[in-house]
Amino acid sequence: MQQNQFEKMKNGKGFIAALDQSGGSTPKALAAYGVLKDAYRDEEEMFNLVHEMRTRIITSPAFDSSKILGAILFEETMDRKIEGKYTGDFLAEVKGIVPFLKVDKGLAEENNGVQMMKPIADLDETLKRAKERHIFGTKMRSVIKKANTAGIKDVVDQQFEVGKQIINAGLIPIIEPEVDINSTEKEKCEQLLKVEILNHLNNLSENEFVMLKLTIPTQANTYKELIDHPKVVRVVALSGGYSREEANEKLKVNEGLIASFSRALSQDLNVKQTDEEFNAALSKAVESIYEASI
Repeated sequence: MQQNQFEKMKNGKGFIAALDQSGGSTPKALAAYGVLKDAYRDEEEMFNLVHEMRTRIITSPAFDSSKILGAILFEETMDRKIEGKYTGDFLAEVKGIVPFLKVDKGLAEENNGVQMMKPIADLDETLKRAKERHIFGTKMRSVIKKANTAGIKDVVDQQFEVGKQIINAGLIPIIEPEVDINSTEKEKCEQLLKVEILNHLNNLSENEFVMLKLTIPTQANTYKELIDHPKVVRVVALSGGYSREEANEKLKVNEGLIASFSRALSQDLNVKQTDEEFNAALSKAVESIYEASI
């Protein structure tokens, strides 16, 4: 772990761009970009097209370290190159942006009102490769749909168990127990979640640090105690299905919470745009998310 990247993530102004759509969500991401399923014949062509999209975003002048602190990559993206450099190296060396890697393998079936992570069988090997690719940290997602105490505890226990494995590999984990924005018990879920996260944070050792990626809470500043916790590098927010405008407005009233948006970042981008149109649309998105994050 590089200390300058740690300091940037802890104290820098800006937000984290989530560019980590995986195999299951890639067709949706491409469709939103204007690339429909008839444009590719197989998974290889699909991943080629999504890498072209991500390369266009990352190399855009609007994708700049003055407003973007970090970027979360999909494993395929980490192993590919941009302008002759592995993506993580391009982000860090050319753009001055801290690279992260999505490591989860998707969600298990719902049980006790939550969806835990599927087993990550090859995690040690992935983390080793991530270190070789100069990745700073990781991200892994679970989903909470109901205010079930046992289910929420199971989610947070699993997140921190895997998180410690990631810490031991020399990386900073982003713990992401997403609360579904459509849950009828969203606020209660958030209160239960905060308690479970605090229990784990309070048991971390001196040299163990995590980041948190959470749904923007119903009650403003619900997560302020987590943001201020000495074991937390940064708390970032997912857009969770909100439009960029709605997510930004909700973010602004939460002190110290910064964005880590995916769809809300790229919602106005299209494959048919000229470079000038594309860069202008991305610049507008970056500026508005940055303003909501500071």
